Amino acid sequence: MAETLKSYPKGSIVFVDDFLDCGNPESVKKALLRLKEKQVLVHLAHGIYLYPKVDKELGILYPSTEDIAQAIARRDKARIVPTGVQALNKLGLSTQVPLKVVYLTDGAARTIKVGKRIISFKKASPKNLSTKGEISTLVIQALKSIGKDNLDQAIIEKVQSIIKKEDPKNIIHDSKLAPAWIYNILMQTIE
Repeated sequence: MAETLKSYPKGSIVFVDDFLDCGNPESVKKALLRLKEKQVLVHLAHGIYLYPKVDKELGILYPSTEDIAQAIARRDKARIVPTGVQALNKLGLSTQVPLKVVYLTDGAARTIKVGKRIISFKKASPKNLSTKGEISTLVIQALKSIGKDNLDQAIIEKVQSIIKKEDPKNIIHDSKLAPAWIYNILMQTIE
């Protein structure tokens, strides 16, 4: 397994499933624990390990919450969409970096604790995961988080300047999946 691990780039997030061609799940788990004890791997959460990239001054470079969530989604072959403060932060509408991040998913609903950070996956309807544009998806989730009653003109203008970076076809498609008040904000940018 150590040889297989060397084929991964440093900083990779690995799972038991990545090594099932090396043996049955129980033997793979034991081997991963031995690699953790030898400090070849870092245990992030149940069944989730980091093949660490080490900086001489900073030590182990841990992956972002986003990277961990994306790795889990790839493993589970699930779609995920960041919500709330995570969406606001990614768009530059908030400087707050959340310790608890919530993603909508078509995969299994679960909560994973990684150090002090918590990643929650909430089961969502296919409609909420059918958006096409990365920016328009984030804008819809950010606006839902802010709420219709908490919007002011400054936020609307900032959102509209951000959404202009999205392909107009995606805006048209994605706005139809959003609540009516968000639809109106998005459609004003392409008129």
